[in-house]
Amino acid sequence: MSSDPAEGSAALLTSDQFRRACGRFATGVTIASVLDAAGTPHGLTVSSFTSVSLEPPLVLICLGHRITMIDSFRAATHFGVNVLNEDQRELSERFARKGEDRFTGVAWYRGRSGVPLLEGALAAIECRVHDRFLSGDHDILVGRMLAAEVAEGAPLIHFASRYRRLAGE
Repeated sequence: MSSDPAEGSAALLTSDQFRRACGRFATGVTIASVLDAAGTPHGLTVSSFTSVSLEPPLVLICLGHRITMIDSFRAATHFGVNVLNEDQRELSERFARKGEDRFTGVAWYRGRSGVPLLEGALAAIECRVHDRFLSGDHDILVGRMLAAEVAEGAPLIHFASRYRRLAGE
């Protein structure tokens, strides 16, 4: 038995409470992308993206163990992160759905490292895998940024389980 009183209270937290509490943190919306061993592009909508370090330039994404393309991300030496603009909600929804070829009919190009990058994104980031961690039901993938292209515009925001827009200035 644990002597830590907080450990016993953690069991009282339901997954719905966890989701609702974390959903109160507004995030940008990204699509993580990778090529599999056959050169086929794969991607999924990811809101768990953050910068880690300036020197060296590191970012991380979190990927659930049950995503269909987890093995492609685990085997990859490089991956992309596409920061979506406010007009790319349809792409976010498309890449969040299961059971379809998400790249069919989507404008994309290969970055210098070969990773698939989406046309029109606010930022298209190329990373070399720096580290991987298993934590809970997710893989934490840390990438060293190799290249980034940025564009002007407003971000697609997700807050309290809904897409949002920034208020005008």
